[in-house]
Amino acid sequence: MGDNTLPYVFLITILVAFSAYFSATETAFSSLNKIRIKNMAESGSKKAALVLRLSENYDELLSTILVGNNIVNIGTASIATVLFLNYFHNAGATISTIVTTVVILIFGEISPKSLAKESPEKFAMASAPVLRLLIILLTPINAFFFLWKKLLSQLFKTADNRKITEEELLTFVEEAEQEGAIGEEDKKLIHSVIEFNDSKAMDILTPRVDVYGLPGHAAKEEITALFLESGYSRLPVFEGNIDNIVGVIHLWDFFNLMMKGDKELKDIIAKAVHVPPTTKISDLLAYLQSEKSHIAVVSDEYGGTVGIITMEDILEELVGEIWDEHDEVIEEFIKLDEGVYRVLCSADLNKFLAFFNVIGDFDSTTVGGWIRELLQKIPKKGDSFIYEGLKVTVTKTDRRRTLECVISVN
Repeated sequence: MGDNTLPYVFLITILVAFSAYFSATETAFSSLNKIRIKNMAESGSKKAALVLRLSENYDELLSTILVGNNIVNIGTASIATVLFLNYFHNAGATISTIVTTVVILIFGEISPKSLAKESPEKFAMASAPVLRLLIILLTPINAFFFLWKKLLSQLFKTADNRKITEEELLTFVEEAEQEGAIGEEDKKLIHSVIEFNDSKAMDILTPRVDVYGLPGHAAKEEITALFLESGYSRLPVFEGNIDNIVGVIHLWDFFNLMMKGDKELKDIIAKAVHVPPTTKISDLLAYLQSEKSHIAVVSDEYGGTVGIITMEDILEELVGEIWDEHDEVIEEFIKLDEGVYRVLCSADLNKFLAFFNVIGDFDSTTVGGWIRELLQKIPKKGDSFIYEGLKVTVTKTDRRRTLECVISVN
């Protein structure tokens, strides 16, 4: 190798190194975790703050990287061609093309991109100062490409729909759990929070037939007996019938104000909050907080009572069942034998479908409603049907209500 060859080799090495830098930088900025970078910037990292500023104008960033990468790659190919022509004459161009392609692919593209993919945040912060300088130097070229992009946008109008969807967010959570970034309980809680806004009052209410209520003229003995029977700390009060709920009384108010004093039932009734069945529970939670109430009465379009919903019902949608020392733990799914289960028909239908790994889209919200929906009649004891490999048999009813069923998995 002659002395005049060394400058060529040196220049090619420098250019391939720049090619590796541009390739790795592109991968790093396209793969980095913006939330992580933002947290680092807020913690005082100046390099992370610079990375965040650069990534916010990604078009200019990408234009700089692509222009720089093409310049060094074309420069590498040109210098290599001159070098190989000096040694191999007519065959030099072909040999130069083969060697340059292999070198750039291995050392300028594949290897640096693979390394940058492993720790994109670190590489982005390391490359950011140089990249900022290159952006300044290539400002005229970037301006040209900005105008070119604007022209293309006018010619080929595309819908800008880059908002993250709920399904995509749930997928991110699943991937984070699989990679060990979050635990199983964290995943469940995040799923509950994401799906929280989709639930409506009618999905989680206590139906009218299960509501304990007091008539407005009830005597102290009757009120005491109902508090003891129900085990609840709050009871709705109605005038005439349960369709006309006028308020709510609290156990503490009853025993401390009514039993110990001269106050009447009407004096300790708190205002009842009424909402339609379609109210989203996220809105209902905020409404109950603003009204300083723990119970809402769910009323239909005719003013009749559909059921009631409590603050506890709403919170259980986020964190699961909340049991206190006085609650009776009710098992909704009881295994009777291998592949045979007794199921309470008041159980949530989504939990039922998930428990038996069944997919379906139904109007009902409970297992009892689902059975009625599929039978297309009021179920009677002994009625049965098969759905998606599940044999469903009604085992207990109360007049027009379905209370229990037995599920056999075929």
